[in-house]
Amino acid sequence: MIVGTVRDILIIFLALTSIVVWVLLGVLIWQIWRLTRMVQDELKPMIDDTRQTIATVRGTATFMSENVVAPVIQTSSRLAGYRRIVQVLLGRAPRAAAGSEKMPPPQGTPGV
Repeated sequence: MIVGTVRDILIIFLALTSIVVWVLLGVLIWQIWRLTRMVQDELKPMIDDTRQTIATVRGTATFMSENVVAPVIQTSSRLAGYRRIVQVLLGRAPRAAAGSEKMPPPQGTPGV
């Protein structure tokens, strides 16, 4: 009699536990579905904003390269060329920078 009562109580407990687990599983699936929708709704505008920002940065870099950097490089290289021409014509060619001279060839291998 006691074994039957304990068995019945355990069956009822397992049935209630099973119902609670299924309800919690349903809530979990519903929350995952909501999270997925929220990520999709929030992620698309962020991706569009990122694409616009990248396009703006690319345009700015192109503009700076074409209208600022390239003319500065051309002017600087021309000035360096003119300076070198004047130095050569006046006979004041600068000497090689320190450390740029070639190392003398080795005099042979040391004795062993």
